[in-house]
Amino acid sequence: MAKRKSMQADACPVARALDAIGERWCLLVVRDAFDGARRFGDFQRRLGVARNILADRLRLLVEQGVLAVQPAADGTAYQEYVLTAKGDSLFPLIVALRQWGEQQLFGAGEAHSQLRDRQDGQPLAPLLPRAADGRLLGPADTVVVKLADKA
Repeated sequence: MAKRKSMQADACPVARALDAIGERWCLLVVRDAFDGARRFGDFQRRLGVARNILADRLRLLVEQGVLAVQPAADGTAYQEYVLTAKGDSLFPLIVALRQWGEQQLFGAGEAHSQLRDRQDGQPLAPLLPRAADGRLLGPADTVVVKLADKA
C-alpha cells in the first residue's frame, strides 16, 4: 500500500485532524475506548480487525496523545489503553458521527445502536453548531478566516 502524504503541516484544522485520527480504524478504536474497551484483545474482539492493523492504529493513537498506555488495573502483566484528555475531547466528534449515521444511513425501523443518557435513558439531543450567543448556525452563516502566524 502506498504511503499517504502527511497533512500535519497543512493550515486547515480539518486536514490535520483527519491526518491524526481520520482513518476509520482509529475512529472505531476511539469509539470502543469510550464504550469501555481497554486491552488489545478487547479491541480486536469488538472490531474484528487484523492484529497488525490494530497494533499500528493503537501505536498511532498513543503517538498522537489520544490514548495512553498504562499497566492493567487488575495487576496482571497486561497493559491497557486509556483515553487521555485529548482523547476525551473527541467525544463530541464521535457523537456527531453517530447522530449523522443514525439520521442518514438507516431506514425507518432498521435496527441500529443508539447512544443514550445514562441518567434518564433518553437519546441525546442533536449536536448542532451554535454561535457564541446561542443562535443555531448553518453553513451559510459561517466563514473560514485564515489566521496569521504569530512567530
